[in-house]
Amino acid sequence: MAPLAAYHGARPPAPAWFDDAIANEPERTFIEVEGARIELLAWGERGKPGLIFLHGGAAHADWWSFIAPFFAAERRVVAPTFTGMGRSDWREAYKFEQIVREAHAAGRMGGAFDAGRPIVVGHSFGGRAAMGLARDFGDEFAGAVMVDPPFFAPQNARPRSPPRPARARRVQHSLSAIVARFRLQPPQRCDNLFILDLIARRSAHEVVDADGKPGWSLCFDPHYWEKFTWVDPAPIVAAARCPMALIRGAKSQLMHAADANYLMSLLAPGSPDVVIPEAEHHVMIDQPLAFVAAVRALLAAWPAERA
Repeated sequence: MAPLAAYHGARPPAPAWFDDAIANEPERTFIEVEGARIELLAWGERGKPGLIFLHGGAAHADWWSFIAPFFAAERRVVAPTFTGMGRSDWREAYKFEQIVREAHAAGRMGGAFDAGRPIVVGHSFGGRAAMGLARDFGDEFAGAVMVDPPFFAPQNARPRSPPRPARARRVQHSLSAIVARFRLQPPQRCDNLFILDLIARRSAHEVVDADGKPGWSLCFDPHYWEKFTWVDPAPIVAAARCPMALIRGAKSQLMHAADANYLMSLLAPGSPDVVIPEAEHHVMIDQPLAFVAAVRALLAAWPAERA
């Protein structure tokens, strides 16, 4: 389950479309939200219609760096990193409502609202944040797209894991060592190792260990889930104040058909439910071009009043 180890620090071969996409580097800035510094990536010109991408748990904004450029010619694309993740600050505690406010503030300051109501697309944990935006700021959004979110039908409800004992941040001797150990959660196969390699390299930073020795570590608060206050997503979806859509992987090990059916039952009739063939939970990694096509189709014809 650590497929990059076989490359011994070398980059896997990548197709031309991928190299072209990541060559379109974003604007990289930081903003302050409620006392914490937030990493913010943006593509495209301010003043164009807005599109906000929200990453999953333990991830960061660069998970969109090979996807966002496909939309930059027509849109102002903004991707923030939640606190506790990536290069954003860590907090003493993490609350769902605050995560939602971080995403809203980042969209505002990044220019996603300059041309009117944007659309937000959130993957996994970011899909839950998109639900929160639809509830708390729904009047300001044209639509919210959830991508394989952790949302379960009552019969499939999963008990939360007990809090993990406190553990120190793991420090590796080199970036190559971080990349070699990098894997997806929940565990799954990954055919597009060039994408996994990019994400792995942008998930680490240089640190100094407890003995004062330099090394590398993942950019993620190891105590995040102990500090995070969970909420029930069903009432949040039911209270959404903008149109919502679902994109999911046909082979997802997280969201099953019964879960999707339950989620769709809480949305307005006719809400899009898009299934990406051959994709597992990490839809944009598993089938990136199909994912781009699906989002483009939604932007072109949904919500109905925008068609």
